[in-house]
Amino acid sequence: MEKGTMIGLAMAFVGVFLGAIMKGADPVALFVNIPAILIVWIGSLGAVLISHPFAESQNAGKYFQKVLKGVEEHSATETISKIVVLTNRARAEGLLALEEEAKSIEDPFFKKGVELAVDGTDPEQLKKTLISEITAMKERHKAGQAWFTNAGVFAPTFGIIGAVFGLMATMAHLDDPAAIGHGISAAFVATFWGVFLANGLYLPAANKLKRMTQEESAHKMLIVEGIMAIQAGVSPRIVEEMLKSHIPPAEREAMAAEAA
Repeated sequence: MEKGTMIGLAMAFVGVFLGAIMKGADPVALFVNIPAILIVWIGSLGAVLISHPFAESQNAGKYFQKVLKGVEEHSATETISKIVVLTNRARAEGLLALEEEAKSIEDPFFKKGVELAVDGTDPEQLKKTLISEITAMKERHKAGQAWFTNAGVFAPTFGIIGAVFGLMATMAHLDDPAAIGHGISAAFVATFWGVFLANGLYLPAANKLKRMTQEESAHKMLIVEGIMAIQAGVSPRIVEEMLKSHIPPAEREAMAAEAA
């Protein structure tokens, strides 16, 4: 499980519900108000189903599982080191010598790029092919991001709808003062669930998915630059220094220390 997601979820739930208890509210009342839960949870999910093709909604569980697990971690320093090794061998033995090296590369995108370079693909076409794959990946990922973003937009609105219904029911019993306070309290339960689901779950999940896509795209762009440099026969030293711009200064220093 991705550490940030798990800690964030725990903090959101503990902070909100512990704070509610300290404020004198009864958190149990939030879970036993079934009408409010139905209006917000089911209503907002129904609105999202209308907004997206059913196939995308079927994958909602997979999207959230990805949020929990996090993106597959790629070490930029390891990738740069591998590219430098490939550059050295290509300059010494030619691009065809990288055919065997490509077999040991686990990253499919990296492997594909090296194989295309070995096959003598035109540099411009090679770069265009790899960039197109990155663009296609971003478009695929937008489905999950949009799904959770829309859920975060609809949930508070259905919370308001639930509050309106609760207040309507309360107004019908103005002759019973004891019931008014209880009715108003119950009405705001729907508002709570709408705002909490949006800001404590849906929108953070959408932001996490966007961030994961950015990280994966950045790593793939590093690979593209490295492969283009290999194909162009650039000096391994220049390649290394050029690719180091993709990693934070602390990692550059650690990489330099390891090399030394």
